[in-house]
Amino acid sequence: MLTISQKAQKLPASAIRKLVPYADEAKKRGIKVYHLNIGQPDIASPKLVFDALKNLDSKMDHISYANSAGIESYRKGLAKYYNNIGVDVNFKNIIITSSGSEAVPMAISITCDPGDEIIVMEPFYTNYNSFAVLNQVKLVPVPTTIETGFKVPPIEEVEKYITPKTKAILICNPGNPTGTLYPKESLLKLGQIVKKHNIYLFSDEVYREFCYTDTPHFSALQIPEAEKNVIVLDSVSKRYSLCGVRIGCIVSRNDEIMKCALKFAQSRLCSPVLGQIVAEAALDTPKEYFAKVKEEYIRRRDLMIELLNKIPGVFTPKPMGAFYTVAQLPVDNSEKFVKWILQEFNYNGETVMMAPAEGFYATPGKGINQVRIAYVLKTEDIKAAVKCLEEALKVYPGRTI
Repeated sequence: MLTISQKAQKLPASAIRKLVPYADEAKKRGIKVYHLNIGQPDIASPKLVFDALKNLDSKMDHISYANSAGIESYRKGLAKYYNNIGVDVNFKNIIITSSGSEAVPMAISITCDPGDEIIVMEPFYTNYNSFAVLNQVKLVPVPTTIETGFKVPPIEEVEKYITPKTKAILICNPGNPTGTLYPKESLLKLGQIVKKHNIYLFSDEVYREFCYTDTPHFSALQIPEAEKNVIVLDSVSKRYSLCGVRIGCIVSRNDEIMKCALKFAQSRLCSPVLGQIVAEAALDTPKEYFAKVKEEYIRRRDLMIELLNKIPGVFTPKPMGAFYTVAQLPVDNSEKFVKWILQEFNYNGETVMMAPAEGFYATPGKGINQVRIAYVLKTEDIKAAVKCLEEALKVYPGRTI
């Protein structure tokens, strides 16, 4: 008898992508769908990355494997990038991965055995659930609430969740899906905790450039005397609007971690060479690019938050980083609502897709009437998308108020 593994059966479908077939069907019916479900920016990538691709044939006549750790010139350039933002690393502290979505499970695989535990702030990036299942580890959620804007709880509270099985604390800073930004003081306390209990701190810093405060982003790699405990996970996807390039990295000053990471990297030979070439070119992106992008996202965020909170029964806090917000809706079930709005509703031939938030929680029943919304569309589209949502809520059969 042919069977499917327990691991495959337990692997959750993506909360972000599992409803895509409903959106595809809506488009086939001629409905325009505004995608607020996925963090796919419509911001133009830096022009110099396309120039690098155009000039490829002047540098090579075939595309061969790269070093498993990554192209050395790119790793050296990336080390310089980190140095320029106050992070003391060298290229040997960096291994290039096939996206940040390889870096996270790689870090888990290196440090955890089946049955181990990883503490996460809840809600959290939905694919952490998948990475945990693949590595047979347990995510232990520390609850945060929409009423407080998903504010990070006192770090002393986090320590209460540590058990003999705890191997790491995993944070996303700034946070996906909430836009929560960790203050420097919280990270310093987390550093003390991981050193005290001899566990790891995984810091997913993919959204580093998207902080909407006057205080610069503080990396976990800047925590003093915690270099053996800290593993940073990063990606070019959001920073340069290069989601399809699929290049990330794992960064640590722990030599044993990096030796093991290289073995994992060797097992898949190398990360995409063309992606690395593009990512290396992107390192020369001028500061003006990031300043303009930040201004644009602040405009989009402010508009999105204002419009959502004007809808009766809807509440969303103001995120301070990334480009997501979690909104509470007056509905019985957000997944049911998202399916309905794609299958049975349109407003002047348009509708909207969001990500049901239940998949961003580990605790059963949480997030059931919440959605994650990505404000990655231009302001005109945000206005149209929120209008669709407002009109849909007026006639949704499962409205709760």
